[in-house]
Amino acid sequence: MPGRNQLNCARSSPRGLRLPRVAVLGGSGYVAAEAVRLLLGHPQFELGWVVSSSSPGALIAETFPHLSGPAGSRAFVSEEEFVSQSEGPVAVLSALPHGVSGDTLERLMARLPEGSRAFDLSADLRAPGAALAGRPVFCGLPDLSHETPAGPVAEPGCFATAVTLAAAPLVAHGLVDGPLVFSGVTGSTASGNTPKPGTHHPTRNGGLWAYETVRHRHADEVEMMLGRLGTPGPVWFVPHSGPFSRGIHVTLQTGLNQSLASSDLARLFEGFYAHTPFVSASTRMPNLREVQTTNRCHIGVSADGGRAVVTSVIDNLVKGAAGGGVQWMNRVYGFAEAAGLDQPGVMWA
Repeated sequence: MPGRNQLNCARSSPRGLRLPRVAVLGGSGYVAAEAVRLLLGHPQFELGWVVSSSSPGALIAETFPHLSGPAGSRAFVSEEEFVSQSEGPVAVLSALPHGVSGDTLERLMARLPEGSRAFDLSADLRAPGAALAGRPVFCGLPDLSHETPAGPVAEPGCFATAVTLAAAPLVAHGLVDGPLVFSGVTGSTASGNTPKPGTHHPTRNGGLWAYETVRHRHADEVEMMLGRLGTPGPVWFVPHSGPFSRGIHVTLQTGLNQSLASSDLARLFEGFYAHTPFVSASTRMPNLREVQTTNRCHIGVSADGGRAVVTSVIDNLVKGAAGGGVQWMNRVYGFAEAAGLDQPGVMWA
């Protein structure tokens, strides 16, 4: 009787595409670990390979003990092992670092079987006009983009995700009067698992500071995505390093060109996001803990005449990276977007 791998490669997705096995690149990083966690529990996709240049042959469970049950005896593989074993289409989810991912994907896609698709979680392919293996890359959030990209997909950055979701309904309805002023706080996992001065626990714990205060690299992504919805006006964004490990909390302040009550604004946001299972809005200001470990974005809104304040919270590793990538994979292959992602948070971890 054929094994699961053979059965999986023979099946077609609801969109008529040959259902691929999935490869996660950058296997020993935080984002890759979250992608592995999500894919090991996915009802449709099969995790075929976790590629790591630093730990080929090592058991995944040795690096990530929290995955020891579902990961079983799976081991990291090298890039060469992965390519040599890929006999059918592959969905490549890259969690490689910025500056490495794009070149690696360019090299890999030329060697993988026909029908393979790339989903990049780094910043390398997010710029307008980016291409991979001669095909244009689509960069956007599945919660805002109703189209299904035919080529490679780049998931926006974690800050760009939280910021854009906070502002999108206002821009789409033409309500913005003046600049969009954002202040955001991120956890230390956003800097990856290599220790740095800004992520060292004694420095981070109990501290809070701003960085890249004039122009953050995610601002371009925000302006690109909001520009598809309307005319956003200037985007002013100041990020901060927070004393926690995972999550992003963003506060938006902006003027409105008409007088709205908080309840009016909440109804507008609820209607705008009614199509997606992952974004919810109300007049209650959300707590970051509500969304940690989930693919959800919780939004709180308030308005006083011509001024609006919007808060947005996400998990930077899931909604801001791995979960967004899996959500795009669900869309591309025709599965329900919540497949493998509709999990409750932990709240008191």
